[in-house]
Amino acid sequence: MVEFQQTTLDNGLRIAAEIVPDAYTAAFGYFVRSGARDETDPESGLSHFLEHMVFKGTANRTAAEVNRELDELGGQSNAYTSEEQTVYYGTVLPKYQQRKLELLTDLMRPTLLDADFQTERLVILEEIAKYEDQPPFGAFERSMERRYGTAGLGRRVLGTKESIEAMTPEAMRAYFEQRYQPGNMVLAAAGNVDFDALVKQATELTASWPSQPVSNDLLYPAPASPPTAAAEDDVDAAETSLAYVVRHYHGPNALDPDRIAMRLLSTIIGDDGGSRLFWELIDTGRAEAAATWTQEFLDSGLMFLYLSCAREDVTANLRLIDGVFERVQQEGVTEDELQQVINKTTAAAIMQSERPGSRLFSVGSNWLTRSEYVGLDEMIDRYKSVSTQTIARLLEKYDLQTITEVHAGE
Repeated sequence: MVEFQQTTLDNGLRIAAEIVPDAYTAAFGYFVRSGARDETDPESGLSHFLEHMVFKGTANRTAAEVNRELDELGGQSNAYTSEEQTVYYGTVLPKYQQRKLELLTDLMRPTLLDADFQTERLVILEEIAKYEDQPPFGAFERSMERRYGTAGLGRRVLGTKESIEAMTPEAMRAYFEQRYQPGNMVLAAAGNVDFDALVKQATELTASWPSQPVSNDLLYPAPASPPTAAAEDDVDAAETSLAYVVRHYHGPNALDPDRIAMRLLSTIIGDDGGSRLFWELIDTGRAEAAATWTQEFLDSGLMFLYLSCAREDVTANLRLIDGVFERVQQEGVTEDELQQVINKTTAAAIMQSERPGSRLFSVGSNWLTRSEYVGLDEMIDRYKSVSTQTIARLLEKYDLQTITEVHAGE
């Protein structure tokens, strides 16, 4: 039987857990409301840089000891940074709950030494250089800049070569003190979790953390439409055999209930198998990739389109894509294809629910973003409640017209 429990510690740290006593594993993670959109121009890339630095050691562990203990505990551990979150997580056997939580909590108070900073700066500069050699990645970055400008949601998660080279350890420490307050974090858990022990241990381990209020105001609210001083459409790229196109369409944000219907509509249009774009472009061999998906932020949402094909086929393929979108806009979707995609989506949700490591991200992100818990049954009900009439109303609200387009590799 699945049970959800949550509490808030005196220091403001929120704890949320989906408890499945019969699960074979337990997953834990710290979700920090700190991402690229929270950075100023001189801080560009700092959230991601800080993610790296967390694993360089604490007052209790060296970097080598951190890595050794991660190996000893087994399971899976990692971290990632996005536009709105930085997440540190791991999945272990239930008997290692106490050790895993102690390690993760210790990592949330890194030493941030100058020497480690200088070493990790080189690692991140190499990471930036690596992605600059990948035209699709450059197209995605440029498309976000074109939609949102170079600040806020358009800020590059990795930062730029110039911003990373100019960054200082002092700036990182100041940013850490600002964003890594317990009131700006969620400790999430999923699987075979002892919730009472989790709360007791977290209370003890975070008792010495400084606690200051963190503003929830967005530093750079998303503009309603692309800035007039947008980036160029074309991205310079090395000689490649394929061309890449990234498009944006308006969509619901992370707080909008319409996001559920838009996810289904996006799957109907451009899922990697059985979608309208699949039959039009992939099954026919016209393109290597043609897909759509949604991305939801606090105050903005997008449907992405990604096309990868031979250079000489770009114009013809975009014309076919326009035709697909126009037919959806004018005619809506059929009952059969909606039911098919609901079945596919709910089946995927059920399979995902069998892995606590997968459920952790839903529990943590939902609680950080909306203070909401959505169990599997409720999520399935939300998908099943979408009708062709729902999709029709969605299409009236979100006209499927291209708002930004970026090409690379042509």
